[in-house]
Order: sequence, then structure tokens, then C-alpha cells
Amino acid sequence: MAYITLRDVQLAFGGPFLLDGANFSLERGERVCLIGRNGEGKSTLLKLIDGSLLPDTGEVSLQNGITISMLAQDVPMDSGRVADIVADGAGEAATVMRAYHEASEACVLGDMDACDRMGELQHKMDQLDGWALETKVNSILSKMGLDPDADLADLSGGRKRRVLLARALLTQPDVLLLDEPTNHLDVESIEWLEKFLLDQNNLTLLFISHDRSFVDSIATRIVELDRGILRSYDGNYSRYLELKAMQMEAEEKQNALFDKKLAEEEVWIRQGIKARRTRNEGRVRELKDLREESKARRSQQGKVSMATQDANRSGKLVFDIENLSVAFGDNAPIIKDFSTLVLRGDRIGLVGDNGVGKTTLIKAILGELEHGGTVKTGTQLEVAYFDQLRNALDLEKSVKDNVSEGSDFVDINGGRRHIYSYLQDFLFSPERARTPVKALSGGERNRILLAKLLLKPSNLIVMDEPTNDLDMVTLELLEEMLGGYKGTLLLISHDRAFMDNVVTSTWVFDGKGHIDEYIGGYQDYLEQRPDQTAVDQKSDVKKALAKAEASAAAAAPKKAKLSYKDQRALEQLPAEMEALEKEQAEINAKLADGSLFVSNNDQAMKLSARLAEIDEQLLEKLERWESLENLSKG
Repeated sequence: MAYITLRDVQLAFGGPFLLDGANFSLERGERVCLIGRNGEGKSTLLKLIDGSLLPDTGEVSLQNGITISMLAQDVPMDSGRVADIVADGAGEAATVMRAYHEASEACVLGDMDACDRMGELQHKMDQLDGWALETKVNSILSKMGLDPDADLADLSGGRKRRVLLARALLTQPDVLLLDEPTNHLDVESIEWLEKFLLDQNNLTLLFISHDRSFVDSIATRIVELDRGILRSYDGNYSRYLELKAMQMEAEEKQNALFDKKLAEEEVWIRQGIKARRTRNEGRVRELKDLREESKARRSQQGKVSMATQDANRSGKLVFDIENLSVAFGDNAPIIKDFSTLVLRGDRIGLVGDNGVGKTTLIKAILGELEHGGTVKTGTQLEVAYFDQLRNALDLEKSVKDNVSEGSDFVDINGGRRHIYSYLQDFLFSPERARTPVKALSGGERNRILLAKLLLKPSNLIVMDEPTNDLDMVTLELLEEMLGGYKGTLLLISHDRAFMDNVVTSTWVFDGKGHIDEYIGGYQDYLEQRPDQTAVDQKSDVKKALAKAEASAAAAAPKKAKLSYKDQRALEQLPAEMEALEKEQAEINAKLADGSLFVSNNDQAMKLSARLAEIDEQLLEKLERWESLENLSKG
């Protein structure tokens, strides 16, 4: 018998069915990932399985004797000793253990009633094997790298997540339910979690995740919740994409045939007297059934439509950072002597454990935090900041009022759109747009933030954990949008696939205040990391060149005479750079509306690759020109 079985389950909260005759089974040892669009009802399904919700109709059955533990999606704000909170996962044994310790302390102080209670509690501890509980708690906290005496309220979001996971795993459940387990975890913690879950041979897993790398590593089967129906796909996420594409193609063909037949029958029923004489009841009833089926058919949810609003082009230099340091009080600096250059068009990913200073660095660079050293900001900078803590949202206000701040219209790239029309691009119907934010899922709240962010004209986007709770389709569209963004990007994310697909360089925090720079995304960093090979970044090249030029000038105060070849290059370089910039503008114009990717994808990809080449060539020529110019001036 399967561990968990759902038979013809239906559930609705006043609107369309979240589950519409859903059938599902989970076998021992499976690791099943539940995926679907935000708001489809994935978290609701987990609540049905753990018993906190009941279906409207249908049956949810569990194998006798199995234990289920669930890791919730939301991070608590409560306070309390970490060890006690984890121990609470053991239920009655934890309650008895806490009562025993309280009685023990009171007994030592002379409370004889407490001494009597200790005997009863000791007996219960023996029955529940409570004496081993403390050892188990300390063991799992050690594995998680958590301090048992720490207060939960003082921990970061990532560490709170670890505490909840430790509590869920404490009792060694038969089935573990995980709702977005990688949210708020740093990359190292995610990799630890992957290894931990794969090492649990007897653990059956049902989880929700939008981290594609995590799903590919863990899942043995994908189950998709789509328009109230559960569909199963064997294999990992990559295999699911192949099978899903085939299914959608078949569904579109079937719907087209259905629509054609319905249209033919509608024409037939509206024909004149001659046709009426030949009508038969069977055909009329069939048309009636077709109409009812058409009304009941739930169309596939559309895709999010995203586009940035471009501000005026920033200067070539975005940030010149020299010896930046940040410390809080008398503590050791969280960031030490960080120096770099950020140039227009750079897409930089920030990687490191929770609490090492990634968000702190962003705030220091943007001038929101006091720091040592200097940060020179380039010209005409317009910043759009996607905040990790979601402070930008008023939970009591509706989606509409959060995005448009009370107006019925929004301005987009010189035009005006009604707020309801704009929000439909982010999959919010007018009814949903009037809903208070507090009633929405985490993924829907993230879509609101994106809608709000993309209204702001910018040439610098700063994103702090933008991928939390977003469904995979929206993630891929966000990747595409950022790929076409003409400005500069600073990105903090634990999503390794997202990082690899978006960034061009990576800043890695070592946790001791130092930050190393690597070319490429997360996988590129891993390949470069083992021998700690130094990577020449643009800033390093420029600074080394500047130092070399300064040394040369000091050693030879007389004006240096350029060779004929160098003089010729100095004269030609401005024209060469101008030609490259002209070509760059022409290519950007061709790719601007995205139509070329549809009409001639190969050509579009070649042009995109050429843009990257031009960026590198421009940088090389700029550095060469600056070098020759400085030499000629002596």
C-alpha cells in the first residue's frame, strides 16, 4: 500500500476548484516534487495531507502507523531558545522534558511538591524515551551549525529556516513535507540540504520548490498541479520539461478539434427552416453537452509579461569602490577593504553564507549605510531596488493600491495604461487586484513587487533574493527580461541556475570580511575555486595599469615619446570605438522588441553574441586608449 493516497479530491474556497477530482499516490522511498503556478494550491495540498485541512469531497488516506512531519513555508517571528523550539518537534516528550527540568530547578530551591513531581515526570520520560531527546536535539543542531542557546528572534531568515528544518527532522518521520525549503537559505546550506536528504535512505519526501538545481538533484518524480488536476512525470525537472511540451502540444490540438466541432454545430443549429426539419434530438443534446463542456473548460493560465522602463543611459563608470569597510560597533568588520570598479552593463552576482554581509554591501554602495573607504557614483544613475524584506508592501492595502499608489493609471515608457490592464501582465485579474496583499501567497507577493519595481525607470537594478516563491515559468521570464536589460545589475540570489543564466561576474564572500571576484556565474566560480586561481577582473586590469603608468611616470619624469605604431593607434582608436558603439546601437535597435527572436532566432542569437563581443572590444580599446593617452602626456 502507498504511504499516501488521494482519491477524487475536490477543494475550493469560493472560486474555481483548487483541486478538481485530484488523484495522487506517494510510495515509500519516493522523492516527489510538486510544482505549479503561484496560487494553484500546492501549499493547500500539503495541508490536506498533514491533516490541517479537509477536502470538500473525496478521500485522503494514509498508511496505518506512518509519521508525517511538515516544514512550513513561512519563517516565524517568535522568540525562544533554539534547542527548546527544535525539541517541540518531538511533541509530548518535549513537554515532559521541559516540565522535568523546571521541576528539577524548583526542587533544588526547596520546593518539595516539585520534588514529588520529578518522580512522576521521570517515569514518563522513561516511557517516552525522553532522555535521548536532548542528545538528538544537540546532534541535529550541530549538523545544522546552530547554537542551541541562541534566541530564535535574533537569527537571520536563513538560520530560522534551519531551526524549523531541524524540528521537522527530529522525530525521523516516514514522510517529510517541505514547502519551499530553499527559501532564505544560502547556497552552501542548500548544497548541505541536498546531500542530507539524499543520504536519508528511508525518508519519503514530498516537496514544493522552484529551485531548478535543487529539484534536478533531489526529485525522482515531478507532479504538476495544473488547473485543479495532478499529473505525474517520471524523472527530474529537465525530463518534465520535455514531456510537458509534448503534452501541451497534444492539448492544443485536442482543443482546436473541439472548438472546430462546436463551431460547426453552432452553425448547424442556426440554419433555416430546411435544417430544422432534419434536426434530431440526439444532435441537439450533443450540442448542449458541447456548450456545457466549453463553459467548464479551464484555460491554461497565461504567462507573466515583463518589461523594464529604461531611464537615461548612465555613465560608463557606475561605481568606483576603494577600500570599503563596514563594521557594527566594536565587532570585527563584516566587510574589509573591498575595492572594485562596476561598469555600465555589468551583471554581478553576490554569493555567500547568510549573514556574511551581502545585503550590507549593497546598502553601503547605495549610500544607505555608513562605511569606511570611498564609493564614487557615476553620472545619471537611476536605481530600482527589489528589497529582500518586502518592506515596500502594505499588507492591508490591495494589490492595485500597492502598485499604483491609489491611481487608476500608470505611466509606462511614455504611455498610460489602466492599472487593471497592467496588473493582468502579472497574472492578476481585476478581482484579484482588489484583494488585500495579506491574503496572497508568497509567489503572488513577489509578482506584486516585480510589477512595482518595473514601473520605475532605471539603469541600475538591485535585486535581493528576487526568486523566493516565484514559480518556474515566471523565473524563466525574469531571466529573459534581465538578459535583455541594457543597464547594470547587482543580484543576491541562492538560486544557482538563475545566477548562472543571468550574471557575468560573481563576488564571493568568505565570511571573514573578504570578497573575491570571479568571472562568470556560480558554476564558473566553482570551477575556478579549487586552486583559488586569481581572476583578472576589469577593475583589476585598470588599477594595475594605472599603477604601472604611475610608476613609469615617476621613473621617467620627462615626457615619453610614443613610437610611430603607438601614435598611429592613439589617433585611430577614437574612430574605432565610435564605429563599435554605432554597431552596438544598430544591433540593440534590431533586438529591442524581441520580434527577431521569433522570426529568425538564429540571427537574433548571433547578434546577441556579437553584442557581448563588442562590449569586450570596447573595454579593451578604452583601456588601450587611456594607456597611450597617459603615456603621450608623460
